[in-house]
Amino acid sequence: MLKRLLENMKEKKLLWPSVALLSICLINFFSIPNFFTIVVKDGHLFGSVIDILNRSSVLIIMSIGMTLVIATRGIDISVGAVAAVSGAVACTMIDAGQPLFAAIAAALMVSMLCGIWNGLLVAKLGIQCMVGTLILMIVGRGIAMLITGGQIVTVTSEAYSYLANGFLFGLPFSLFITAFVTIVILFFVRKTAYGLFLEAAGTNPSATKFAGINASNIIFIAYVISGVTAGISGLLISSNIKAADSIHAGHWKELDAILATVIGGTSMLGGRAYIGGTIIGALFIQSITTTIYAMGVPPEITLIVKAVVIIIVTLMQSDELRMMFSRLRKSERLTI
Repeated sequence: MLKRLLENMKEKKLLWPSVALLSICLINFFSIPNFFTIVVKDGHLFGSVIDILNRSSVLIIMSIGMTLVIATRGIDISVGAVAAVSGAVACTMIDAGQPLFAAIAAALMVSMLCGIWNGLLVAKLGIQCMVGTLILMIVGRGIAMLITGGQIVTVTSEAYSYLANGFLFGLPFSLFITAFVTIVILFFVRKTAYGLFLEAAGTNPSATKFAGINASNIIFIAYVISGVTAGISGLLISSNIKAADSIHAGHWKELDAILATVIGGTSMLGGRAYIGGTIIGALFIQSITTTIYAMGVPPEITLIVKAVVIIIVTLMQSDELRMMFSRLRKSERLTI
């Protein structure tokens, strides 16, 4: 049974990300006292594990959208800027006295428009995905600063703060938002024809076209979804700090989203979208960050340590590298 489970995980590209996440958990177990301890205060659950899950919400949601884009052989490096725009719209409207629902709806609508813009450039006009999304990556920050007037817009709405800081049934409310987004995307990808078309478009767009499927529409939808998920992440970021910081909100998050997707087993060559692996990858990245800070690693070398660990995990996933080591072992046996 265990062997069959491991084989299924390997086929679904979940084995090595799971091993990496488990390894980080074991390191924390032996090096950080009470790492897995969960306490109840005022009916809410607190602890390092809960904190990792809570802080992973932004990255998980953003990475799920990125997974669909990468599955089409594309990339979206504008998600961090879109998150900043989303937070700017929501906080500015709330600060102006607009209803919370209207502010959230407007922020998600603007995020969708950003995704539509990327989709038009990449899928319809044939612009290279890196160049097409780079435009919004640069311009998006400027748009966010224009919306906020170049200032950090703070909000006092407790209802808005509840999105990232509230609790429901003892758990952070952000986990329920993450679960809802994940379930919706999983249903859309696994239970509708879009998932099949997505993999076909990513594997061979020309063959997909000859099969009567409009690959450009499939790719276009992926970028729109990526824009919306980035917008939701932006709402959580601004809700967490109760402010819209156009400069720092979502800064470099696009790189973490790409890493989480790739670590989770989704190939940059497209063809498959491993959403479960992406979630594990996002948890792994957040676990590394939490572990590094908990161990007191100096801030100036934090990114270096994080990069080295991610490189090792990426190499572990390489089929070619494992085959090379296998050939070396066989040659040593023959020599002996």
